[in-house]
Amino acid sequence: MGQGVNWAECVRRAMLGGAILLLAACSPRVTAERAAPNPAATIQPVYVATGRKLDQTGPIFGLERPEGLRFFRADVSVPPTHTPGQIEWPDGPPDAATDFVVTGTEVYDGAAAMQRAMRRAHPETRETLLFVHGYNNTLSEAMYRLAQIQTDFDTAMPGVLFSWPSAGDPRGYIYDRDSVLFARDDLQKVLRQLTDAPGDRVFLLAHSMGSSLVMEALRSIALSEDRHLLRRISGVVLMSPDIDPDVFDRQAEAIGELPQPFLIFITKADRALSLSGFITGRKPRLGMIDRADKVQRPDVQVIDFTALADGSGLNHFVPVTSPAAIDFLRGIMAGTNGISGEFVRDMTLSLPKPRVLLP
Repeated sequence: MGQGVNWAECVRRAMLGGAILLLAACSPRVTAERAAPNPAATIQPVYVATGRKLDQTGPIFGLERPEGLRFFRADVSVPPTHTPGQIEWPDGPPDAATDFVVTGTEVYDGAAAMQRAMRRAHPETRETLLFVHGYNNTLSEAMYRLAQIQTDFDTAMPGVLFSWPSAGDPRGYIYDRDSVLFARDDLQKVLRQLTDAPGDRVFLLAHSMGSSLVMEALRSIALSEDRHLLRRISGVVLMSPDIDPDVFDRQAEAIGELPQPFLIFITKADRALSLSGFITGRKPRLGMIDRADKVQRPDVQVIDFTALADGSGLNHFVPVTSPAAIDFLRGIMAGTNGISGEFVRDMTLSLPKPRVLLP
């Protein structure tokens, strides 16, 4: 009887997952649009290092992946009506008073030119926030997500988006897994470029499949015995990582001493990772493991955000889309002067216990 119930559940999940993919594939993808600035809006400069062609702001499923990296800045305007955790996409003509829009861009002829421009705009810090997006992301979506994160968390660091060639299509899961391997050398190059000058440091923030890309890049750096570069990484956060836990263990073993702090944000109610686990063999992904002690490393902190999940976005990006999670993280960061060992300790003590769901 138990086996019959499990089979029925598998069929139900497969049908639900297929329906989600079909609906998502048929839905048009929105892209970043230009509009006149609004004096009440907040301008977030988003610096971008990407292997995409600069006119590829939407889906690229089935297209040939281009070679080489391109660098530019997009001035993303966040409306005065912005709600924390949200990206306000236009319903009609874009309006900076109510929507995320692009008010200006600048293309750089290389990483050094972008680095110089970024340091001129942020002379107060030598640290950079490097955001690596996840599966099924377009360039437009990733740019706006980083702008939302910078706004909601009032980050003091300049933000750089590493946009790898995700298909931007829910049918492209295998395409994206191949793209992670395709892009790992480029991510290493960007890390070296962002830490080239004395005092330069990078804080890595990765989401979903982007976490796999970060771990692969760190593994390759460690295997090349470039510990100097690893020491320039001031911390790592993997949000809802779409990684097999066994693979993560082997990657971490190859890296050795991990950058600190090293945080994994999990949500047991993550429906996107639940579908990913079904696709890859019905094994829970790292971002929804049921016990934090399954990661057997003293230099990794696993933080469970299940209690703060509100159901939006398939619960796949809770720490930066749930208003409760944003308020919580902002409060902890304000009390510890940013992300640090105290930040990790206070998060672990302060997070509410996961809800117990009764049958």
